[in-house]
Amino acid sequence: MGGGALLGWVLPEWDQNLPTPGLGFDASTAQATLAAIAGGMITLAGFVVTAITLVVQTVQTMSPRLVGALGHFSRYLVLFGLLIGTALYALVALSHVHGRSVPRVSVTVAIALVLIDATVVLYLLSSLRHAVTGGGLARAVGRRLRTVIDQTCPAQDSPAQDSPAQASPTRARPTRASPTQTCPAGRADTAQYPSPQGREGAPVIVHSGRPAVIFSIDETVLTRIAARHGVRVVLVHPVGDFIRSGETVAYLEAGGTDCGRRTVRRVTACFHYGPNRTVEQDTGYGFRLLADIAIRALSPAVNDPTTAVQALDQIEDSLLRLASRPLGPAWLTDAKGTPRVFCPAPDWAGILSLALDETLLYGASNPQTVRRLHALLQRLLATAPAHRQPALTERSDALERLAAATLTDPLLKRIVARPDRQGLGGTLAADPSEP
Repeated sequence: MGGGALLGWVLPEWDQNLPTPGLGFDASTAQATLAAIAGGMITLAGFVVTAITLVVQTVQTMSPRLVGALGHFSRYLVLFGLLIGTALYALVALSHVHGRSVPRVSVTVAIALVLIDATVVLYLLSSLRHAVTGGGLARAVGRRLRTVIDQTCPAQDSPAQDSPAQASPTRARPTRASPTQTCPAGRADTAQYPSPQGREGAPVIVHSGRPAVIFSIDETVLTRIAARHGVRVVLVHPVGDFIRSGETVAYLEAGGTDCGRRTVRRVTACFHYGPNRTVEQDTGYGFRLLADIAIRALSPAVNDPTTAVQALDQIEDSLLRLASRPLGPAWLTDAKGTPRVFCPAPDWAGILSLALDETLLYGASNPQTVRRLHALLQRLLATAPAHRQPALTERSDALERLAAATLTDPLLKRIVARPDRQGLGGTLAADPSEP
């Protein structure tokens, strides 16, 4: 908006010296054109604000957390600024039209801005039409989640193994936050990357602000600080945890000569807090959003199992990506491969529970959802390593028990016994043994 006002002030001053004459407007026509553009853009900006308000209300019916997590609507704020900026440009340029002084190039630029604004409005409204549907929201979350998975749980050549639930890491994560991006890939056992020591007497990192959620940690800077001062940083809480005022979020293990207040302050600055969780650096929250879409679609008030199936499509894809990757607590290493930052993280069983358990519970009475869940679990069982299959088998057995308890009719029992990636009507719905 500031750029539009500035351009409307400067461009007419240069207009007489510009080689391009612009469109042939006289003073009255130029005034009418600029006034119409200013009024039209202000009206259109009001329409955009109204449309965004309605869309936000629609998205919140799927999950109140989706609006803040997806970040879809920041682009519409840019659109609002573009429209008001065009209006300001036209109003300021209008003040330079008097007598025989007609800034023709300025009027021509105003018309060009109208064409640009119209193109952007049509494009964003078209994309918004897909984004506000249940399937569109699930796809948007799935895209963000896949990016976070590739960043936080990069693929490795060695077989995936989960770290134990207690704070004792068994692997070194090839970190995305390495200062030189040359961290060694692959797994390392506990002997090579020792467990964090006791906290007694160690300098601690305390959250001194209001109660908030850890929504991100600057791992690049944190790893660099720990390597520079020869210390190790042990995180007590993962990204996404709610932290009360005065609670310890991490502590330092002194391994060098400098672990004083300055180091503590610099480490503290790497933690970022906010009122809500975000998908960035938080794989679990992405699954939380997809599960929210699925169970909200399965509620009696909505009764939309097709949307639940679309959410399960994204859940399946993300779980397949994680099935062969190291999960659980991990060390972030510096350029020399030395463990510097210990990060707690959920293991395979925890992620699987978050992604599927609630949908198993609320979808067991719906044939379409049951068939899609059967197909999902079967594909994961065929892909996941052997040590991760017991958690999948437990949920497959639970799905059969829940479906049998709620779908008692013989026809429905026969229907839900067949896995189907489309829920109902897919190619897997047919039994090869039947004619």
